[in-house]
Order: sequence, then C-alpha cells, then structure tokens
Amino acid sequence: MTSLASYASMVPAGPLVLNKIGVVAPYDMALDHEMARWAEGRADLYFARSPFEPVLVGVEQAELVSRPDIVADTAWRISAVSPDCYIYACTSGSFIHGIQGEREFVSAVQGYGVPNVLTVSGAILKALAALDLHSIAVATPYTAPVTERFVKFLNEDGLDVRHVSMLGLSGEIWKVPYSYTAELIVSADRPDAEAIVVACTNLPTYHLIEPLERLLGKPIITANQAVMWAALHHLGLAPVGPGQRLLSVHPTQR
Repeated sequence: MTSLASYASMVPAGPLVLNKIGVVAPYDMALDHEMARWAEGRADLYFARSPFEPVLVGVEQAELVSRPDIVADTAWRISAVSPDCYIYACTSGSFIHGIQGEREFVSAVQGYGVPNVLTVSGAILKALAALDLHSIAVATPYTAPVTERFVKFLNEDGLDVRHVSMLGLSGEIWKVPYSYTAELIVSADRPDAEAIVVACTNLPTYHLIEPLERLLGKPIITANQAVMWAALHHLGLAPVGPGQRLLSVHPTQR
C-alpha cells in the first residue's frame, strides 16, 4: 500500500479559504455572476432570495421585499456558512423610505440577529462621499415613481441631482442589452454633473463602467459596483475592476 507521504509532492496546499459575503437578494435578482466579478479571488458570495411576490417592479415591490423580518429570515438561510458580512442587494428596497428609512431598516435587520449589514443605497452614498462628489446625474431602469423616490433619497443626503434618465421598466431588467444601458448613461450626463449614478442591482453594468468613464471623463457609480466595493473594504479587501475610478478610493464619511 502506498503511504500518504508519497503523495506529499502531488497534493496542493489548501483548500483556499476566502472571506464569505452573504447576499440577501430580491426574488427576481438575476446577476449573481456580475456581483461576483468584483470579488473574484477575494471572497465567496452566498446568495439567498426573498419569497416570490406576484407584483411588477415598482414602489409596491420595493416595500414588499424590504420588510426587515423577511430580509432577516432570508439571511438566516445562509447563516450556517457564517458570512463575514451581509449585503441587502436591492437598491429600491433600501431607498424607498428615504435616508431615515434606510437607517431604520439596517437597525431592524441587525436587531433580528443579522450582523454587519450593508445596503446598496447606503453604499452608493458612501461611494459618492469617498469621491467627494456633490452634483450628479442619475440613470435608472425604473418607472418614474421609483426613480422619483431615488432622487429624493439622494437629495436628502445633500446631493444635487442635475438630470435624470430612465428606461421605465417594470420587469426583466437583467435582460437590458449593454447598448441600451450605455445609451441610458450617456443620455443622463450633463456638463455640470460630476458623476453619473446608475441604479438597480438587476441592471448589468460591469463592462460598461471603465469605457464610459473614459468617454465621459467622470466617475460612473453603479449599484452592484458600489455595494461590492463597500463590502470588500469592510472586510479589508480590494475589489476587482480594472480602471474603475471608485475602486481607487476607500470608504469615508461625508
């Protein structure tokens, strides 16, 4: 019988142990692969989805998927792997009740025993603060009522929204082609906007950020980018995204 020692030179070190990020996503989230891009080789993402709600993307849906008890119950499904932090991966669900609502949401979810919770909307504010940006343009895939809530949320933080472009979608946002999203972002831009903020974790943006930043000459902050940047820095890790301006700075307080 061959001894274990004879295999020593053939067995690699490991297994590799990475940090763990628990992602609580709305039931219609379809971009697990995109969120993971920023964490490649840094952290593993573990997803759990909220219960299905038979409603269109809109204000009602945002309110339904952001109930703290439902979010905490969804997080509990992945608690066995002991995530180092949790992301609430719904942009509209975290801004729908404004700045105070976002803070109360985080406090409530943590009160249910879910530690280290970060929201997408909170991460967007951190990203804008880190880059010292105050006047912005906004691009969303949403309908007008949801977009208006997002603008109000940004205004509450003292941000000056110079222009807004939207797609008016109420479902299947993950299917939007890059060409449409690029046109949306470019149409949102204005000379007096210091950056463009792109909402929705279900809108693919990863490969657009760097080339459009070069084209427009200003930062582009997207939902998935901002929350992954915040989560990875929370863990002391550097996100992956060559050329993306946000990734060159660390979170700060405005």
